[in-house]
Amino acid sequence: MSQDTIRLTMAQAVARFLTMQKTVIDGEVVPIFGGVFAIFGHGNVAGIGEALYGIKDTLPTYRAQNEQGMAHAAIAFAKASFRRRFMACTTSIGPGALNMVTAAALAHVNRLPVLFLPGDVFANRLPDPVLQQIEDFGDGTVSANDCFRPVSRYYDRITRPEQIIPALRRAMAVLTDPAECGPVTLSLCQDVQAEAYDYPVSFFAETIWGARRIMPDADEFTTAAAALLHADKPVIIAGGGVLYSEASKALRTFAERYGVPVLETQAGKSSLPHDHPLNMGSVGVTGTSASNTLAEEADVVLAIGTRLQDFTTGSWALFKNDNLKIIGLNVQVFDAHKHRALPLVADARAGLEALNAALAGWQADPDWTNRAKAGKDDWLVAADQATAATNVELPSDAQVIGAVQRARENSIVVCAAGGLPGELHKLWKAARPGSYHMEYGFSTMGYEIAGGLGVKLARPDDDVVVMVGDGSYLMLNSEIVSSIMLGAKLTIVLLDNAGYGCINRLQMATGGANFNNLLKDTQHVTLPRIDFAAHAASMGALTRKVGSIAELETALQETESADRTTVIVIDTDPLITTDEGGHWWDVAVPEVSDRPQVNAAREAYVAALRGQRAG
Repeated sequence: MSQDTIRLTMAQAVARFLTMQKTVIDGEVVPIFGGVFAIFGHGNVAGIGEALYGIKDTLPTYRAQNEQGMAHAAIAFAKASFRRRFMACTTSIGPGALNMVTAAALAHVNRLPVLFLPGDVFANRLPDPVLQQIEDFGDGTVSANDCFRPVSRYYDRITRPEQIIPALRRAMAVLTDPAECGPVTLSLCQDVQAEAYDYPVSFFAETIWGARRIMPDADEFTTAAAALLHADKPVIIAGGGVLYSEASKALRTFAERYGVPVLETQAGKSSLPHDHPLNMGSVGVTGTSASNTLAEEADVVLAIGTRLQDFTTGSWALFKNDNLKIIGLNVQVFDAHKHRALPLVADARAGLEALNAALAGWQADPDWTNRAKAGKDDWLVAADQATAATNVELPSDAQVIGAVQRARENSIVVCAAGGLPGELHKLWKAARPGSYHMEYGFSTMGYEIAGGLGVKLARPDDDVVVMVGDGSYLMLNSEIVSSIMLGAKLTIVLLDNAGYGCINRLQMATGGANFNNLLKDTQHVTLPRIDFAAHAASMGALTRKVGSIAELETALQETESADRTTVIVIDTDPLITTDEGGHWWDVAVPEVSDRPQVNAAREAYVAALRGQRAG
């Protein structure tokens, strides 16, 4: 070994490289990797496993219970860190690796950074087929890990130890790029993990990654500013990019200075405090009446850091002004151009600050601003009615949300799939940036508890409340064990409506018969009676089963100081949702059916399609 190189295995080189990647948070240099989640198997235990052991005092390794769960936790860590820090996940080959593919898709859709390090087949191919290897009869280069290709921003298979040098550098560039940000997969051939190479010492130099802020192009900026200057009924749609660029202050300044109402996507909720008079709340399919009324009339939409997915746009039937112009303020060109938007490719904060300076003297029509504020007041009355505690046998999701809000108003709420995201989007009163954590880009059942763990690891001093339905709980609950092992206390509120209540309602709304969603409507021999409190207790959690909203509030107050994860179970009504607000969503209804309910739903569907914008 020369003085300019150091001989390490490929796995040791990966581990050492990760420890030397840093960032700056609040003026302090900190590791950019918050840790590594690992489930070891024959494809990584001898290579990456041994390497991680050597750095365990510098970079923590967390043992998980499920590969998808640990990847969800890692992704939630990055989201809760506003993409400034992230984690890595390593598995064996085969089923361990493939269990992470769903999580990779989640990160890809949501533009969230995570480094996947799955084990792979032998590069030398001598033991083929090795245990858990997928064989392609027509392509000897294919392995199960090729499934990561379409759901990774960057993918590489490491078949020689020196290949990790450019691969890791490229990985870091993608993970820290505001536009390209997303999952990176480096498939590590298991024999190569153990091979040694003389790596240049410079490869392990400390590297500090900053937050790049893309400035607006002059021509794009002039066009966008001119559109706003001619707007009569402008609105802002705040997406996740507002939070990731730490642009909440700039957004507030802009809204207040120019009187522009702010509508929030799922990812952008908490960009403004819920009680700000210009925060109209959620927009779209799960929107408030305040937001959606304005969106229907808006002539200019300043869409900041949003993908403009169908729930935000009401399947592109929400905006009804024939003269509508959309300004796409986004770091990603792909998103900035959507639906013939005027692109303003820039960092959200930089773009807002530039617009703040350029629009001096302009003001939205005061009547428009005052109408928005009045609509907000009306919505708050309806929302408070929906969340109020009432003495009913089976409370609604909204009533449970109200109880959690009253008992834990300063908590971070975490959720993902089913009917709860819609109700939370409308009704949760997020007081500060990041206090609302929703995975609704991929709407992944099973994210909730694992995601809560990731949030708690990123924000250990915050109270984290996970809200989850019985369906998602049954899909993936094992990271309760991890939360207890790591001392990462969660409060899990489990709403048991005895089935997939959200999809049952959608089934009914599209004319379908109640079938295979609620447990009582399945083809069963024995109807299960699941004791969720006992199940969670068996994993070491503190548990309670409550019978009313009043009991739920009391339990939430009494367990706030508990020393470990607590699961509180409450039975809920599977059919009740908040009637106020919301918008049509395009779910195709069969054109031909023997059932009159479906035919009626089809007629309503065809009528609604006429309101969709074609471009």
